[in-house]
Amino acid sequence: MDETRKNSNFILNIIDKDIEEKKYKPEEIITRFPPEPNGYLHIGHVKAALLNYNIAKLFGGKFNLRFDDTNPSKEDKDYVDSIISDLDWLGVSPSDKPYYGSSYFPQMIEYAKELINKGLAYVDDQSTEEIRENRGTLKEPGKESPYRDRTPEENRQLFEKMIEGEFKPGEKVLRAKIDMASPNMNLRDPVIYRILDMKHHHTKENYHIYPMYDYAHPLEDAIEGVTHSLCTLEFEDHRPLYDWVLANIDDFKEKPPVQIEFAKLDLNNTIIGKRFIKQLVDEGIVDGWDDPRLATISGLRRRGYTPEALQKFCEEIGISKSNSTVDKQMLEHFVRDDLKDKTKRLNVVLNPLKVEITNYPEGQTELLEIETNMDNPEMGKHKMPFSKNIYIEKSDFMLEPPKKFFRLFPGNEVRLRGAYFVKCTDVIQDENGEVIEIKCTYDPETKSGSGFKGRKVKGTIHWVDANEAIPIKVNLLDDLIKDDTFDSENFLNSINKNSKITVTALAEPEIKTVKPDEKVQFIRNGYFNYDSKESQENEPVFNRIVELKSGWRPPKKEK
Repeated sequence: MDETRKNSNFILNIIDKDIEEKKYKPEEIITRFPPEPNGYLHIGHVKAALLNYNIAKLFGGKFNLRFDDTNPSKEDKDYVDSIISDLDWLGVSPSDKPYYGSSYFPQMIEYAKELINKGLAYVDDQSTEEIRENRGTLKEPGKESPYRDRTPEENRQLFEKMIEGEFKPGEKVLRAKIDMASPNMNLRDPVIYRILDMKHHHTKENYHIYPMYDYAHPLEDAIEGVTHSLCTLEFEDHRPLYDWVLANIDDFKEKPPVQIEFAKLDLNNTIIGKRFIKQLVDEGIVDGWDDPRLATISGLRRRGYTPEALQKFCEEIGISKSNSTVDKQMLEHFVRDDLKDKTKRLNVVLNPLKVEITNYPEGQTELLEIETNMDNPEMGKHKMPFSKNIYIEKSDFMLEPPKKFFRLFPGNEVRLRGAYFVKCTDVIQDENGEVIEIKCTYDPETKSGSGFKGRKVKGTIHWVDANEAIPIKVNLLDDLIKDDTFDSENFLNSINKNSKITVTALAEPEIKTVKPDEKVQFIRNGYFNYDSKESQENEPVFNRIVELKSGWRPPKKEK
């Protein structure tokens, strides 16, 4: 066992033990990530994909991407393509080309016949409703089907007719013959094949029957030689059925994969779950699966999250056996931490207030040299125009400020970032008393970088030149649900109608150097991403990734 990983997580400990006991060599370890192509991947899948990929990589083993495509009524090639693209962006690289569970349909049918021949599966004529009613409850055993004692020969004949399409959907199913009195509901003669009679998006064949997930999943793992099948905790009660299937198939009963469950990732104030996200998409509440307010990988990409931030976040939360909700601010912390040293920092005013510098020469413009990222000198400097008229944020001025308000107010002096000290001398208001312009004077001796060592000011604010500012659209994004209370039946009642507010902002000319999908910091307003999908030619749109401040701090490391 690698002592540096001795207590890293319980899954690694299990695999280490298997290797110590000579069950496998390290390079024989095979994991898999088996998404169903019935929607786009979300933040929960990030944790699962990275876990399986990193474990295989750690041991020098193999990692499979396999599409668990057993239900063509809900699947689509668009979902397949999106999953491949998202995993590639995340840095999760399969050891081989993608696998498809549907590729194993002929083998699965043969294994079903094996169960029939062993008296472990039977064709049931009951309807879906009857099967559900006769399943029993957690306190009462189920009722055996009147067709449960059909002979293997009769079951073989009926199953062949199901395969050939001689029955309509719902007329018959194939069920495993296990125990209708089992305390585990999943073992009460589960359905393993149903009639759907439709073409498959991958195989293109018009199959008449399709396997159920709980039957297909263990067979897919076993066919691929997966050694450790890592699932989230909701599959823990399904493990006995997983083991039962493999124990009763001659090809796999000697050395079957082992299923291990771990806690899924859940974030507060975040909609996670494909059926909920699909409803938002279908009802037009969001702009597709890649809406930047969604926690889909595509949405996070479009918002501006980075794969490095997601990787570090998943590493920090670790792997456990207990479900819990992670504070979204923790994820945002890793986004900020990743972006702070590699993004341009530009002056952008979201809510402009005009300022006239009355003693600045009329018609004059000067180019001020400013650092592109004060924390990363290697990013160099750029020029920024300054003239008599500028814009500042409305929130940086108050007529009657509270204590410790260190920005502009009548008679107060502040520094304009990268420029000069200015003092407010006059205020212009409209008929409603709203401030529409302020007058200031500047001190030419206080130019940034000039070595001025006179008086000091407590406040520094950002600004843009009124004559050369570039108008841009900015999406100010907020949580899609309003609080932590998530009612799965009425979740639309919790949708935050102000989750996306679009404003026209004014940016310094350097904004023109920002490329589509590039991340940038708007000074004091947060990190933003150039949205290549929503932007049009000469009309850039930026999504706010995260604000600058966070309420979450990483735990202190023990000395």
